[in-house]
Amino acid sequence: MFSFGDSLADTGNLLVSGALPFPSISHLPYGMTFFHHPTGRCSDGRLVVDFIAEALGLPFLPPYLERGRSFKQGANFAFSGATALDPEFFISRGLGPVLWTNVSLSAQLKWFEEMKPSLCSTVKECSEYFSKSLFLVGEIGGNDYNYAFLFGKSMKEVKSYVPKVVKVITTSAERLINQGAVHLMVPGNLPVGCSAAYLTLFRTPNKAAYDQRNGCLKEFNSFAKYHNSLLQRSLETLRHKYPHARIMYADYYGAAIPFVHSPQHFGFSNGVLRTCCGGGGPYNFNISARCGHPGAKACMNPSSYVNWDGIHLTEAAYRHISIALLHGSQSVPPILSNLSG
Repeated sequence: MFSFGDSLADTGNLLVSGALPFPSISHLPYGMTFFHHPTGRCSDGRLVVDFIAEALGLPFLPPYLERGRSFKQGANFAFSGATALDPEFFISRGLGPVLWTNVSLSAQLKWFEEMKPSLCSTVKECSEYFSKSLFLVGEIGGNDYNYAFLFGKSMKEVKSYVPKVVKVITTSAERLINQGAVHLMVPGNLPVGCSAAYLTLFRTPNKAAYDQRNGCLKEFNSFAKYHNSLLQRSLETLRHKYPHARIMYADYYGAAIPFVHSPQHFGFSNGVLRTCCGGGGPYNFNISARCGHPGAKACMNPSSYVNWDGIHLTEAAYRHISIALLHGSQSVPPILSNLSG
C-alpha cells in the first residue's frame, strides 16, 4: 500500500523531517490513545490509512522520510500541511508566508518515483508488483482551501481554485496508473463546516449561516460538496480512459456527516462540534491555545468525541470512516470487495 496526502494521512513524515511549524504533534496528548506516545499523526491515535492497512493484513505504513526502513510492503508519502497545488500557486496569491511546507502532491509523487527502483527493476516486474498494491491518493486539497480561507480569501476566489485542485489530483492518479497502479482510492473532502476551527474563526450571529439540523456552517459544507462533485466527475472520466484500473472514490463527507446527525449512534456522547483537545471557547478551539500548546488540555475519553483538535478527527471517528469505506456504501465500490474482485 502506498499513501499520498496531508495531515489526515501523515504517519510521521513531518515529524521525521524536523520541520515543525506544528510542533505540538511531537508530544502528548498527540498519540495518547493507541500508541501512547506521539508518532507524528495529527490525532490521538490511528488514522484511516492505519485502519485500511490493518484490514488488509499489512503493517502500518512507515513514513518515507524515515530512512533505513523496508518499504517492500508499502510507504507513506503524506506530509502534514501538504497541498495539491505547488507552492508557486500560493506564493503568487500572497499566501506564501502561511504555507507549512513546500511538499505538494507533485513532490510526493517524485519521492515515490525515486523509491521505485528499490522495489522493482523492469516494466513487467513493476506492473506485477503495483497491480497487487493499493494506492491512496489523498486526502489532499483540504489545505489548499484552508490556507486561503483562514487567511482572508473570499469564497468566490477560493471556489475558483477547485477545478485546478481537482485536475492535479486526477492527473496524479493518472501518473500512478501509468507507473503500474491498478487499485486506487481517491478521497473527497470532509464536511469542513462542522470543524471546530471553522466554527470558531467564522462564527457569526447570523442564524441563517448554520444548518438547523446540526449547527454546521452551511456555506463551507456546500463548498466541500462542490469540490467532491467535481472530483467525482473527473474520476469518472479517468475510469473511461483507463478501464483496466479500479478507481475508487472514497466519500469522506458521506462517511462523516452521519456523526453530526446521530452522534449517539456512533458512541459520540460528547457531541460532534466541540474538540476533545483545546483551550476553551464555545467549541473548545482557541487559536492562541491550540491542542498541545500551553493553556490547552485533552479530554479523558477521546473516543466519545469526533473532533480531536479542531481540524483533525479522533481515532474513533477515523475508525467509523474506515468501516464505511472498507465495507459500506461510502467507497464506490467498497475497498474490500474491489480488491477481492
